[in-house]
Amino acid sequence: MEKLVACVQKKPDAVCRLICFPWAGSGTSQLAQWGRLFNDSIEVFCIRLPGRETRLEEPFAKDMTSVVNEITSVLLKELKEKPFAFFGHSFGTYMSFAVALHLKKKYGLEPVHLFMSAAHAPNSAAYLAVKSIVLPDGHNDLLAIMEILGGNFELPHDEDLWRDTALTFKEDAKLFQTCSFEKTDMNIPFSCDITYFCGSDDKIYDAKGWRELTSGDTSFYELPGDHLYLLKPSNESFLIKHMTRSIENGL
Repeated sequence: MEKLVACVQKKPDAVCRLICFPWAGSGTSQLAQWGRLFNDSIEVFCIRLPGRETRLEEPFAKDMTSVVNEITSVLLKELKEKPFAFFGHSFGTYMSFAVALHLKKKYGLEPVHLFMSAAHAPNSAAYLAVKSIVLPDGHNDLLAIMEILGGNFELPHDEDLWRDTALTFKEDAKLFQTCSFEKTDMNIPFSCDITYFCGSDDKIYDAKGWRELTSGDTSFYELPGDHLYLLKPSNESFLIKHMTRSIENGL
């Protein structure tokens, strides 16, 4: 559990858990801190993939199926125990959606709310186009791929940090390309509400397809900023308040 999940503030009396799925090339350092910002009714778990942080010595995951299987097997007891919601940003959106589909299909479990951010809807042509991009070997070409897959954001200037980020990003991009959302899966819509967020200065994402993936309500919010708009304190505050209200209303 501690290997897969970062939880900076345990809240045994919480009525719901928010499971956060970070963006490509990153770890748990940002989203896990949300655990201190939500009130006591919501406990925050942040997913940590192999190849980073305390799992640095582990090989990177090779396919999304193995990631989904690890997350569901480790968290199944917790997910059955009390209501849960998902937040995914960029690459994390696809990972969270893959986990949600698996939970629905295999265990009949469903989040009380799906919060998706800065990503194409997985039933869109734009998603399929990004998925089929050929990943390059060189660092300079990788920069272009990071901008295509990751949107508009400032990259680290420190050379060692850039190299580590680039390596992790490339492995996460390979992982993303193993995502497979079959049409049969898409015929099993969710009943929970879906909220989609994006940055005003980021590239345009095809997000409208989320409406077809649930019988619940869908809503869309554009916040000021680039691909990592969610790191701005004012946006972070908006997200926390909005997600708290949405989760509590959905219980």
